[in-house]
Amino acid sequence: MRVVLAEDSVLLRAGLTKLLTDGGFEVVAAVPDADQLLTAVDAHRPDVVVVDVRMPPTHTDEGIRAALVIRRQHPKIAVCVLSQYVEERYATDLLSVGTSGVGYLLKDRVAQVSDFLDALRRVAAGGTALDPEVVAQLLVRRRDDPMRRLTPREQDVLRLMAEGRSNNGITAVLKVSNSAVEKYVSNIFTKLDLPPTDADHRRVLAVLKYLGT
Repeated sequence: MRVVLAEDSVLLRAGLTKLLTDGGFEVVAAVPDADQLLTAVDAHRPDVVVVDVRMPPTHTDEGIRAALVIRRQHPKIAVCVLSQYVEERYATDLLSVGTSGVGYLLKDRVAQVSDFLDALRRVAAGGTALDPEVVAQLLVRRRDDPMRRLTPREQDVLRLMAEGRSNNGITAVLKVSNSAVEKYVSNIFTKLDLPPTDADHRRVLAVLKYLGT
């Protein structure tokens, strides 16, 4: 199974290369930055790419951005991202492109060699490998997301509120009574934890929550 590895730390890159080789993988390229990663992927068309999230020059998100490019340009190439910490946004971005042939693991997981190699084989075979800590954080976020409390009709009402429609305008679009819309709006405020106050405009706050700001 052919691997392209991208890791800016010389020692970790060498260690991962040996670990993968000893595990039966063929490391066809081991590079230190995202630009060389994309070049190596185009040249070698590996079965799987292993890439660090943070890479030169800024050590912020170069690795994950390169992974997303690979996912879009080479959908048959599996991608396994390694991260020092759980960075939920990056995991979500990666999974939004597709859930087959993708992995997001913490670097600490590499120390558990057999588990890491098994996860990488699963990803290369088209499966998914998410670090347990990543899964835990995603589940917590989803469980706590107040938008999940809304019924489909309440979500429709909030969407129309976000478009700037008044209660009368919502009534006309949904073809329901004005009292029904008032009830939906009241339920939205309650479920989004927006109690009545003199200082805040609950309608605006509800829309801001809907827009994720």
